[in-house]
Amino acid sequence: MNKNRVIVAMSGGVDSSVAAALLHEQGYEVIGVTMKTWGFMEVGGAPKHESGCCSLDAIFDAKNVANKFNIPHYTVDFTKAFEETVIDNFVDEYLSGRTPNPCVICNRKIKWEELLLKADALDAKYVATGHYAIVDYDETEDRYTLRNSSDNRKDQSYALWGLTQESLSRTLFPLGNYTKPEVRKLAEKFGLKTAGKPDSQEICFVADNNYERFLRERIPDVIDKIPEGDMIYHGEKVGIHKGIPFYTVGQRKGLGIAMGKPIYVKKIDHRTNTVEVGDKEEISQKKLFADEVNYVSTGNLINGEKVIAKIRYSDKGSLATVLSSNKNEFVIDFDEPKSAITPGQSVVLYNQDGFVLAGGVIKYGE
Repeated sequence: MNKNRVIVAMSGGVDSSVAAALLHEQGYEVIGVTMKTWGFMEVGGAPKHESGCCSLDAIFDAKNVANKFNIPHYTVDFTKAFEETVIDNFVDEYLSGRTPNPCVICNRKIKWEELLLKADALDAKYVATGHYAIVDYDETEDRYTLRNSSDNRKDQSYALWGLTQESLSRTLFPLGNYTKPEVRKLAEKFGLKTAGKPDSQEICFVADNNYERFLRERIPDVIDKIPEGDMIYHGEKVGIHKGIPFYTVGQRKGLGIAMGKPIYVKKIDHRTNTVEVGDKEEISQKKLFADEVNYVSTGNLINGEKVIAKIRYSDKGSLATVLSSNKNEFVIDFDEPKSAITPGQSVVLYNQDGFVLAGGVIKYGE
């Protein structure tokens, strides 16, 4: 396997463009790959022109950068794997009353596992992306580690907790020690067309950020059969919900009830087909139970140890104590009640130095 050859996932954005340019400058034999995982015609919600991830514009932008450095570039069709692995899970989770995090699954299953297969076929040792994170090797623990990047605002280690030791051992993150403004300046220095390209904010295959529209178009026959149900406040029925897939824990807008004060979704019960709502203080909980655990920078958690836990990408993190853990599950207790612990979302545990210890999928809070 060629240790100097690296497959760079090029989305057509400024980050992956600079990642490819930096690796080329460092002497790596770079091969650019743009992964086509979906199309606007299939998922709907298309803007006036296709300019986001997986669009023709994105592919052309990636190819333009590759051509500038005489880097081979290929567009690879991953739509079948993406649909079966990411989109189907997204739909199933909402149907069960949970709120999924498709980026985590995509990173592990598509951007790494599928891309590493392509790397194997091209005799490349490494894969690289434009993620803001740092991977390293701890000789003492004989383990690859993952930690947050130099740019706290753009750090993406939260979405990478699912990466295995095998994946981390073959990963390069060229942007880990840069801030976003520095990356844009590098893009200008390299003369890249993508230097001023804006960041994408939404889930890639829901371009309009309208999950209800996506579900109704994706599975109309199933959605049409989803029953309405009771909306419960303090044990009393206060309204009718339109179907549990259209709600998420912590939601305040669009509930369709007037209580004379802000009311939030507290719990979604698939078994009883009810949506429980409560006051602001009622959606805060102390304990969090997680499963589908992946240990990253450590092989295990220690009961009683202090961690910093993030329960969503934008979360700054809160102090918590590990109550129990095993290979598949862990339970943590927050120092202060945590608002809107949402089943289906990811919880990622860090130590004080910013290393990702472990991550998992939230089962529930209490």
